Amino acid sequence: MPSPDDPAPLVETFECAFDFQPGWIDLTLREGTKAEARAMATEVVNGLNPLALEIEKSAVLDDMAERAVDLNEDVPTLAAAYYSEAGEALANLVVDSYGDEGVVRPGREEVTPLLLEWANAKVTVDPEITHLELDAGPAVRVQAMLEVKRMFGFGRKLTEFIRYVFFPPDMQSLIVVTVTWERVALSERITALADEASQTFRVVPLSPGGAA
Repeated sequence: MPSPDDPAPLVETFECAFDFQPGWIDLTLREGTKAEARAMATEVVNGLNPLALEIEKSAVLDDMAERAVDLNEDVPTLAAAYYSEAGEALANLVVDSYGDEGVVRPGREEVTPLLLEWANAKVTVDPEITHLELDAGPAVRVQAMLEVKRMFGFGRKLTEFIRYVFFPPDMQSLIVVTVTWERVALSERITALADEASQTFRVVPLSPGGAA
């Protein structure tokens, strides 16, 4: 429970968008319900090429609906996943924003260690850290391998991730884009997809009325 001395959450209205390559599916939910996720997944899966699918259509639908609910659990700004033509989900993408009212936005050096913190996992190798200048603003890119605790604390699994933290001009919020995947053999392909998406990422501040 927050204490009375905690700063108020930062309230900034903005829109985030990507020019996604084919295969990325926007899974952002407004209400976060299973019914909403099911309806969204049904519409998407009905538009897929049935001849390319190597997985039962119903299995793709179930996966997409469950994934949408999971990715929207913490009410992100945007959620998406990359699906192969065969119908297999290869990567997750989540966009979050961070900031407190009256608190100065931290800089790159202060934020970088925070990008390596995970509630249920730890970084297992030295991360790759890069400073970038992208259309959405200055950014820090971190890529590393994670050892993730399984449910009930039994066993571990390896997951790879890329995080980009953006410092949009004319805003106080930090915007963090996180891409995760478990198929390490596909790291080169997924890294390229994530980097292509980050190049197209846009943050548009909105007025209180919702206009850009």
